[in-house]
Amino acid sequence: MNIYLPIAEVSVNVFLLLGLGVSVGILSGLFGVGGGFLMTPLLIFIGIPPAVAVGTELNQIVALSSSSVLAHRRRRAIDFRMGLVLLAGGLVGSAIGVQIFHILRMRGQIGLAISLCYVVFLAVIGTLMLFESYLALRRAGRGGVVRRHRHHWSHGLPFRMRFRASHLYSSVIPPLAVGAFIGFLAAIMGIGGGLIMVPAMIYLLGMTTNVVIGTSLFQLVFLTGAATLMHATVNHNVDGLLVVVLLVAGVIGSQIGARLGPRLHGEELRIMLALLVLLVCLKLGADLVRTPHELYTVVEGRW
Repeated sequence: MNIYLPIAEVSVNVFLLLGLGVSVGILSGLFGVGGGFLMTPLLIFIGIPPAVAVGTELNQIVALSSSSVLAHRRRRAIDFRMGLVLLAGGLVGSAIGVQIFHILRMRGQIGLAISLCYVVFLAVIGTLMLFESYLALRRAGRGGVVRRHRHHWSHGLPFRMRFRASHLYSSVIPPLAVGAFIGFLAAIMGIGGGLIMVPAMIYLLGMTTNVVIGTSLFQLVFLTGAATLMHATVNHNVDGLLVVVLLVAGVIGSQIGARLGPRLHGEELRIMLALLVLLVCLKLGADLVRTPHELYTVVEGRW
């Protein structure tokens, strides 16, 4: 059964959309990631225009992350001050990203730009995940323990602030920069950036691991919400019907994934996710160099 998506201006099988939503939701529940880095390319694969895929997926990330934030808040696992600093940088980065997105769309280059960004991003992230999971398996086999040093070069920078929940007294410059970078990626690629944000918060900002996930999700809700609003007003690329279908399916899938996760081994799961990321990367790369079915397309632009 096909449904017509008014903003995307395409007809898509509703069961295919539900299947994608449930599948990515399961992965989200299993691995603790937002899933935007997979859902956006998958939407492009089934014929959704890249610009609409980016704007729509941001909306879904807002909804799926909100419930998780409430759970972390009950456990007092959120550094609100750090989250607000990250959010301030993220809003600036997302505003810049939305304007660049708009310029590229007016020039008819947004599809190519999104695909190139995803190829590079997924290749780097997939390779690093695969390598780190391999090292973790080796360490587990040897019974080794990795200790992380609590002092970082970033703590000596100016404009220092105390972050009590993270047990830090450090400069606000690194979290502002990290937030701006994640905000830019969210606006251009329609991802939450958790795969980058969480390691950056641990290894660059030196935050304690018990507040990292909650703080990342806290700023992510407001960041992606603001990016969605900017996309809807500037680029008009948020399809409400597509959001509803994916959201319903994603919630169901995430609950299934959360139940399956404890039954599976962590490092094997990460290796599987890394391989999936690399497969999506290869598919996007192949589509970039393959001769298109239609050599000419009509794009939105200005004279």
